[in-house]
Amino acid sequence: MPDSSRSLTYAALAVLILIWGTTWAVIRIGLRGLPPFTGVALRFGIAAIVLYAAAHIFGLERSRGRRAQALGAVNAALAFSLSYGVVYWAEQWVPSGLASVLFSTFPLMVAALAHFALPGERIRAGSAVGILIGFLGVLLIFSEDLTVLGGPETVKASLVFLLSPAAAAVANVVVKRWGQGVHPLSLTAPPMVATAVVMGGMAVVFERGRPLSFDASSVGALLYLAIAGTAVTFFLYFWLLERLPATRLSLITYGIPVVAVSVGTLVLGEPFTRRMFAGAALVLIGVAIAVGLSRGRD
Repeated sequence: MPDSSRSLTYAALAVLILIWGTTWAVIRIGLRGLPPFTGVALRFGIAAIVLYAAAHIFGLERSRGRRAQALGAVNAALAFSLSYGVVYWAEQWVPSGLASVLFSTFPLMVAALAHFALPGERIRAGSAVGILIGFLGVLLIFSEDLTVLGGPETVKASLVFLLSPAAAAVANVVVKRWGQGVHPLSLTAPPMVATAVVMGGMAVVFERGRPLSFDASSVGALLYLAIAGTAVTFFLYFWLLERLPATRLSLITYGIPVVAVSVGTLVLGEPFTRRMFAGAALVLIGVAIAVGLSRGRD
């Protein structure tokens, strides 16, 4: 990889870690004014508008054809609607730092799926130990009395939360397997429109009558999540996914929880216990063992 290309790749990775590391806390702030499905619908609707506007300004042409449409549908259903719908719903009770740590299981799920679906990314026998260690870390986190962190619903919401990284992992592997040559715009903008429609429909059904508050904090959170946390980051992510192995790209999960826990603790005053810290450490150690070996394979 040329030095200039490598520098651009590292810069994109750093942007992803910094922005996605802050979004966990910003989601919690936005939920103070907007219900979860409404927030997801508005976030992805605004992000789609931004991406289409940028594509028009810079003359970007998205890929056409059935393959691009099928992959877009996978992203809309799994990576966006299901994954983010679960995140927003769960963060009504799950602290942002804990949410980011639970999502750190994403690389473990990617590694396990990639072993079967991506011939060039098979995990080695020893990497299974890493996956086991990572999920032992999750069990350690759940051995904590999570009710003291966010109320009696926190345990159930945390368990449901694990659907989010699972759905995102499936979408990630599918796009990596069949998305070569498909423009990142096709993997982001059209699925975001579909997500806005689907989640908007869910908001009408499940959130009718719930109060909406478009004050400065909720609007600011919404715009930050839509523009920086969605339009910019997902375009960069799928640009990187075409250039890096899926398992290596998933290693950004190392940095995101560090940023998220720091912001949640310092800005929102969220608790982060020793047992949660130990569980998070096990998850990240498991990630290192399970997918870190991919560094030497490309």
